[in-house]
Amino acid sequence: MSNMDNQNTVGNSSSFAKGLLIGGLIGAAAALLFAPKPGRDLRSDLSEKITVVSDKTKDVASVVSSKATDLAKTVTSKTADVAKTVSESKDNIVSSVTKASADIVDEAAKADKEVMDATAQAAEETQKQLNATS
Repeated sequence: MSNMDNQNTVGNSSSFAKGLLIGGLIGAAAALLFAPKPGRDLRSDLSEKITVVSDKTKDVASVVSSKATDLAKTVTSKTADVAKTVSESKDNIVSSVTKASADIVDEAAKADKEVMDATAQAAEETQKQLNATS
């Protein structure tokens, strides 16, 4: 299942759970309001139900807070790992480029020396030929 499908499934189940909770609360309130009870009993029942809902809401908020904290710690850890990997890769690349530059400088120096030697040798041969023909 792709990440997008997974997110949609989580979102749908969360929406369903919210709808179920809200529908249950509305149904319970309607049942209490239409039940043939005296006002004092009705107020007592409503107070109890509100207390239960409040407690459940606090529990859910606590779980959500805990999950968010865990997620934040995981993201922080993963970010630090990625930063470390990028830093190490950067150091490796800089080292490779420095070595390659040094190798190029050495090769250029060798080629320069060979060209200078070849030029000097050609100059000597040309000088000898000029002296021989004079």
